[in-house]
Amino acid sequence: MDSKHRQDLDHIIDGGCIKTVFQPIVSLKDGSVLGHEALSRMTCETGISDPEQLFQAAGESERLWDLELLCRTTALRTAYLDLEYAVLGKKLFLNVNPNVMHDEKFRQGFTHKYLEQYGIRPENIIFEITERNAVSDMQGFVGTVEHYKGQNYHIAVDDAGAGYSGLNLIGSIRPHYIKLDMSLVRGIDRDNIRYALVKSMAELSRTAGIDLIAEGVETRRELETLVDLGVQYAQGYFLCRPDEQIREAEPAAKELILELNRRKKHILGTQASNIYISNICTPTETIPPEMKVEAVFDRLKDDLDAFGCCVVKDGKVLGVVTKSHLVLQLSGRYGFSLHQKKPISFLMDTRFLSVDCCTPINAVSNAAMSRTPDKLYDFIVVTRDEKYLGTVTIKDLLQKTTEIEVVNAKYQNPLTGLPGNVVIEHKIDQCLACEKPYCVIYFDIDNFKAYNDVYGFENGDSVIRLLAEVLQRHLPPDQFAGHVGGDDFVVVTQCETAEEYCGQAVRDFHTEVLELYNAQDVQNGYISAENRRGRKEKFPLISLSVAGIRDQGSRFRDRLELTEELARLKKKSKQQKGDSIFWL
Repeated sequence: MDSKHRQDLDHIIDGGCIKTVFQPIVSLKDGSVLGHEALSRMTCETGISDPEQLFQAAGESERLWDLELLCRTTALRTAYLDLEYAVLGKKLFLNVNPNVMHDEKFRQGFTHKYLEQYGIRPENIIFEITERNAVSDMQGFVGTVEHYKGQNYHIAVDDAGAGYSGLNLIGSIRPHYIKLDMSLVRGIDRDNIRYALVKSMAELSRTAGIDLIAEGVETRRELETLVDLGVQYAQGYFLCRPDEQIREAEPAAKELILELNRRKKHILGTQASNIYISNICTPTETIPPEMKVEAVFDRLKDDLDAFGCCVVKDGKVLGVVTKSHLVLQLSGRYGFSLHQKKPISFLMDTRFLSVDCCTPINAVSNAAMSRTPDKLYDFIVVTRDEKYLGTVTIKDLLQKTTEIEVVNAKYQNPLTGLPGNVVIEHKIDQCLACEKPYCVIYFDIDNFKAYNDVYGFENGDSVIRLLAEVLQRHLPPDQFAGHVGGDDFVVVTQCETAEEYCGQAVRDFHTEVLELYNAQDVQNGYISAENRRGRKEKFPLISLSVAGIRDQGSRFRDRLELTEELARLKKKSKQQKGDSIFWL
């Protein structure tokens, strides 16, 4: 290192020419802030241009420890001057060069005395170790990391996926966090390889109990993709730029995260016919009909992510312009020169697929796939009250339809196709949380075992499918029916229609189930079967026991309390002969 750089380095370290800026690390579940990464910046003009060059110079001149001490103490002092930061237990992510972690001064706890001074818990300090800094003595390095983990400090592997020894490092030190390098995140919404890599990392993180943090999020589409993949946290300019003040995520970004998660929860365990296209609709930029073709072409050309745009006037969609169609119209020897000064209304497509926001997603999918081949992959316009709301791409439509099918296959009962226990619990939790009136009804088939023993399991399955069909037949729109398992079902519906619904379901089932008996058993009004002691016994024909709870939204503290009360009511109902309904 030349003498000029040495002088610049000494000036920075000895003069304390370092400040800290903070960038929030944001939850992709609710937009809350997990903590902040402390980033060191130089405050004086020197020949050293950036922090990476500064640390390289410090290593060459054997002043790495001095520089690390300055950066760490500045970060801790700046962050925890905000007493609320310490009280709330927010995490502070500190970049640490692996080479300095071997230094005995570091091991003696230079950070620890500052924690004691500000009353900071060690687990709220996360040492970020970059995989770019290859460690020659891996065994010794792992021992050093374990030393800090033993003192309750947490560890993050930084820049994972940047092309170095990240997986080896992760497997060796088993960090608390993995920070995905921005090279993996940038453009993930349109790059299949990046998408697949992050998807596999998300699966790894869930299996290993390690939280993922995506770095460098700069666009809405990148954020949407990360939320869809289940990445836990993110940071980047789209969420909030680094700042000397400790800040939360931008309000618009936080609201988007909440909306994306509301959509995911809405999709959980519901049929595609019950999910509206508005759940995957994205508001996109519109253009006026008088905008010149040349300006529209430049806009679409400059935006690599743009698939087209809607021509809108007074909120109404007059036509659409797709990038591929516009390029085709302007190609050829005179295409551009002929049309460039014309208004875009001259070239826009007025025969486009437009759907209301409350159209079920499967209906939109069918309509989109029924278009002529030349329009098959055009985006879909979504409206509300005949006014422009947003667009849906074919990619998003197919991806979400597939996701719904996968989720349904995972959580549905295979016999009836109704949502199973996981979704039933989720639905009841929603009712308890919203504090609005609701009704939970439990249906149980009486004397089912005797029927199954005499008529066989295939006929028994027919009885269960019959009840599932009857429960759905009379279910009001947008209400819920689930299959607990065996011969038990749960319906969640509106209180005002609950009694009428139960009456219709019981009457239909009582009549139609007789078709699944032979004529003699129907005439007798019973079937003969062996009881558990091996003796012949007469068993009544199948009937229904129904237990219902009407709640105004404040009776039960949690799902356990509600289901215990429901079980008590069901027991009373089953003590009655024939069809019976008990209400609370």
